[in-house]
Amino acid sequence: MLDTLVLSRIQFASNITFHILFPTITIALGWFLFYFKLKFIRTNDAVWNDAYKFWVKVFALTFALGVVSGITMSFQFGTNWPGYMKTVGNVAGPLLAYEVLTAFFLEATFLGVMLFGSNRVSQKTHLVASFLVAFGTSLSAFWIIVLNSWMQTPQGYSIINGIVHADSWMEIIFNPSMPYRLAHMMTASFLTAAFFVAGISAYRSLRGSSSAANALTLKFAVTVAAALIPVQILLGDMHGQNTLEYQPAKLAAMEGIWETSKNVPAVLFAIPDASTKSNLYEIAIPNLASLYLTHSWDGEVKGLDAFGKDIPPVLPIFFAFRIMVGVGVLMLLISWVSYWRMRGRYELPKYLKIALVGMTFSGWVAVVSGWYVTEIGRQPFLVSGVLRTVDAVTTVSNSMVFSTLFMYLLLYVGLLSAYIWIVFYMARKADLPEATLGNAT
Repeated sequence: MLDTLVLSRIQFASNITFHILFPTITIALGWFLFYFKLKFIRTNDAVWNDAYKFWVKVFALTFALGVVSGITMSFQFGTNWPGYMKTVGNVAGPLLAYEVLTAFFLEATFLGVMLFGSNRVSQKTHLVASFLVAFGTSLSAFWIIVLNSWMQTPQGYSIINGIVHADSWMEIIFNPSMPYRLAHMMTASFLTAAFFVAGISAYRSLRGSSSAANALTLKFAVTVAAALIPVQILLGDMHGQNTLEYQPAKLAAMEGIWETSKNVPAVLFAIPDASTKSNLYEIAIPNLASLYLTHSWDGEVKGLDAFGKDIPPVLPIFFAFRIMVGVGVLMLLISWVSYWRMRGRYELPKYLKIALVGMTFSGWVAVVSGWYVTEIGRQPFLVSGVLRTVDAVTTVSNSMVFSTLFMYLLLYVGLLSAYIWIVFYMARKADLPEATLGNAT
């Protein structure tokens, strides 16, 4: 049987995998809704309000699942990883509290106005409520990214009797990797929501929807995706440079670099073999990795041999990174072609609509893959250089962890299946008032 450590890691991974799906949509979708409401107030064109009315329902459903799964996940700090809060609770505890006090309460307070107040308060008040909910989701993401980034690149602390104490909250919050992770994650959220909106809108269009609001949101989402995917590629490169400086072992695993050398090739495909410390069936482009990592054709890059035994599992990181990049390239191609075909019009060829439907949840695949790279790449540490994962795990029996893991997985499969079904059901049954495009452009 798997031991408690492995089972606890699988359980937390399953929880974070399920939870992260929903905030990645609501963070950006909240801002989309704010934009729809703002355009409605400025133009008085009902098509923007129609778009708002449909997507706010999807937002509410997604937000609810994000809250529920987040609460479940937070309990695992005590049940599965008591050593984590015991050792670094002086840093992690306040940061999690900041997220609740400054972000969650803000969202929860104004969400009711946003969902049920459109006919009870003025449009400007409703706009303010929409803004505060969107701002709250982003603020929540900020604090979570701060904590996770500190775990990756910790600073601003001291250790007294084995316990971490905060010395400088400014250094803790603005740790070396935080700006890159925050920008990368926020952009990932906007891309996830853009393809989500585009996919659902394309699905409605394929089913014969004549809603002007649906045509508008389809073009809006395609435009956002086409504009942001090049930005995300640039941010990814900057994040990679930061990882090379502060977490070189993770970077070496991502690239499949086993030995420190110059003229490092970019490995397109391989099967990393930890037993032989080599790549099997490797397909690579000579010198390319040195170029984009060091900006020199013959630049030297540290391999996994430079880090002794403290190296992360290479195989899952290697493939998760390539899945993330591959999905990103596919996003670039489909969004740019769709945007080009929609210039001056609100219609797409059938094959592109089908492609967008297929890409509805592509952002989820990219985000989860990237998150796996980030978290697995930190191993064998829970907090890099400070706390090893094995030293933080619970002492309860593996049978107890396995039983709860099994129940979690059953529940998550059921909830995720229900969520996807309900979203498409809402799309099929949408009955938005008809409106002309008018001044929507």
